[in-house]
Amino acid sequence: MAPEAKAALFDQFAQVGKAFSNGRRAELVDVLAQGERAVEALAGQIGQSVANTSQHLQVLARAGLVTSRRDGNRVLYRLADEQVEALWETLRAVAAANVSGVRQAAEEYLGDRDGLEQVSRDELARRLGAGVLVWDVRPASEYEAGHVPGAISVPPDEVQRRLDDVPDGVEVVAYCRGRFCVYADDAVRALVAAGRRAVRLDEGFPEWRRAGLPVAVGTG
Repeated sequence: MAPEAKAALFDQFAQVGKAFSNGRRAELVDVLAQGERAVEALAGQIGQSVANTSQHLQVLARAGLVTSRRDGNRVLYRLADEQVEALWETLRAVAAANVSGVRQAAEEYLGDRDGLEQVSRDELARRLGAGVLVWDVRPASEYEAGHVPGAISVPPDEVQRRLDDVPDGVEVVAYCRGRFCVYADDAVRALVAAGRRAVRLDEGFPEWRRAGLPVAVGTG
C-alpha cells in the first residue's frame, strides 16, 4: 500500500471539512437546504457581496457539496444531494453537543427558549387538517420551493401584521429552517404576546422533507 496514495485519499476527504471551515459557507448550506437559489438572493441572506458569495459557492462546488444550473440569465445553486443536508444536520448536532461556545452563541442569537412550547414533526403530521393553523415563517421564496401541506406563508417581516388573522381559539404551529432558526421563535413569541396559543416545530422544513412526510410546492 502506497502511503502517498492513502494520504491523497484522505486529503480529498478533508476537502469537505475545509469547505465547512468558514461560517458564511455553512450559512449558504443552511439556506440551500431550503431549496435552490440564485447567487444574488444568497448574498442577501448571508450579508455578503455577490462576488464574495460566488467565491464561497465555488469552494462548496469543488468539495462536491453544491451544484448549479442555468435558468435564462441566472445561475441557480442547490445542494448536491440529501447526504449534504444530513451532513449539515450532523455537524450542527456534534457542535451543539461538544463545542462549549455553541450553547452560549445559540442563546445569544435565539434568546431564551424556556418559555417556548415545541411540537415534534410526527405530532404535527398527525394534527394536519385537524384544526391547527400552520405558519411557514421563512422567506416567501423558500415557501414556494417546498412547504408543509396546508401551511400559510407568513414571511418574517409580515408576522406582526398577520397576528389578527388568527381566529380565536385556534393554535398556531410555526416552523422555519431548523433548530437554530430564529424566525419561528420570534413568531411564537409575537403570537403568545398577542394572546394566541402558539408552539414551534422542534425542527424545520428540511428535516420534515427528509423524513418522507408530505410536501407541497408553489404558492397555493
